[in-house]
Amino acid sequence: MFWDKPVETMEEEALQAMQLRLLNETLHKAAGAPFYRNLPVKEVKTLQDFTAVPFTKKQDLRDHFPYGFLRTDLSEAVRLHSSSGTTGNPTVVFHTMDDLEKWTDQVARCLYMVGVRRQDVFQNTMGYGLLTGGLGFQYGAEKLGALTIPIGPGNSRRQIWFMQTFGTTVVHILPSYALRLYSVFEEMGLDPKKDTKLRIFIIGSEPHSEELRRQIEELYGVKAYNSYGLSEMCGPGVGFECPCQNGIHIWEDRYFVEVIDPETGETVPDGEEGELVLTTLQKEAMPLLRYRTGDLTSIIPGRCRCGRVHKRIARIKGRADDMLIINGVNLFPIQIEKTIMGIPGVGKNYLIEIKTENFMDKLYIKVEVDREIFEGTLSGLTGLQNRITEALKGEILVTPTVQLVEPGSLPVWEGKAKRVQDMRNK
Repeated sequence: MFWDKPVETMEEEALQAMQLRLLNETLHKAAGAPFYRNLPVKEVKTLQDFTAVPFTKKQDLRDHFPYGFLRTDLSEAVRLHSSSGTTGNPTVVFHTMDDLEKWTDQVARCLYMVGVRRQDVFQNTMGYGLLTGGLGFQYGAEKLGALTIPIGPGNSRRQIWFMQTFGTTVVHILPSYALRLYSVFEEMGLDPKKDTKLRIFIIGSEPHSEELRRQIEELYGVKAYNSYGLSEMCGPGVGFECPCQNGIHIWEDRYFVEVIDPETGETVPDGEEGELVLTTLQKEAMPLLRYRTGDLTSIIPGRCRCGRVHKRIARIKGRADDMLIINGVNLFPIQIEKTIMGIPGVGKNYLIEIKTENFMDKLYIKVEVDREIFEGTLSGLTGLQNRITEALKGEILVTPTVQLVEPGSLPVWEGKAKRVQDMRNK
């Protein structure tokens, strides 16, 4: 039931024929929404023809708030999810009962793929409410038959008590919070490898490097799988890593995948980095056409060793609007994380600060270091500081000022980590 082998391993020609049929059904459905009422394209003959359909942007959802994208009667919608809307109208997404059932099946498919079974105890540390992370995985884990603990975020000691008391085996967690939680294990004199039954972490909701993932796996003795989703599509479950951990499979029976040049809007070849564009294929309440996610990635060429034929995307580098420009040099925060987390002696937290000094941008990187190094010799600290500086200079082509700080001295977050403080012109 949860291993949909006919769909996940179907021949490419059959998968493309399915997508073409679903794309045309989606075009017909979308025309029922006010925003798509005057679509210039009513039907496509090939998948390549679909590029004639205009892009949909996040600002379109805000500009046509609240019902501009709803194609069903309001009485058919049973739930809405929403962004925070801190910069204006929120983006609101509607779901019918069928949408929710399909979303649940998608998440169950993802969890089953990495080995979650009904015998597992699933602890969900993500928030419940208008954001999608908590409820999405809650229903998927329940569908599998796992015992679920909908604990939500925060209260780290209580999280650990539940893990130990009920034998938690699978955790859905922010990668930054996983590092914070490990520090609490240490404070309590516990080793999660020995004192819990943890075996699988589901991590996502914020960009993170491969180095950070491997650090989490080593600290906890688990396999950590990368999840991809966004509320405009449904939430978590849009894509997921398989046990090969070599890219995220996007479920192509549910989404049509494109990667475009963010500047020109033209499709880029597989393997070339660009902006991810997604089209829903089976949504009822609110289908979206060629939605520009803002996420930067690439399609990994070739088939995965796991046997699934659905396209894989590379780890999300960040969002197009996450890019930092330092004195004319473009860089992404995840490049900094990737570099420093691979250096022995670096701790579990860091902070990026950008200031204006003498009319120039100045980049500061504050890095927590391991206790034994912080309390060691001055030469040891200086050597580590120089290694971090040189490694960052080689990766981001900017020479930062690296400041080594005591473990536990930088801010921590129960939600998504706020790694960047841009204080220019403030």
